[in-house]
Amino acid sequence: MPAISRDEVAHLARLSRLALSDAELDEFAGQLDAILEHVKTVSEVATADVPAMANPNAVANVTRPDEIVPSLTQDDALSGAPAVDEGRFSVPRILGEGE
Repeated sequence: MPAISRDEVAHLARLSRLALSDAELDEFAGQLDAILEHVKTVSEVATADVPAMANPNAVANVTRPDEIVPSLTQDDALSGAPAVDEGRFSVPRILGEGE
């Protein structure tokens, strides 16, 4: 027995303010019945042990603990700079005074 009848499709069409021909009512009744059968099949799957999730792929934020490790000294960092001024990298000015 179909899960949805032609009369139910006609009722849904009226509620949706759709003008459907008799052929369309028959066609859509068959299509909606197939859709409802698929939904029924999917709902029969045992999902009690499957947790709800927003994404099927396990996604985790990869972080590492902050650890203090030796790094370059100021002199080592500036040793390869073409120009140094008061312990900082010296670069040419690209904007004028008023900008």
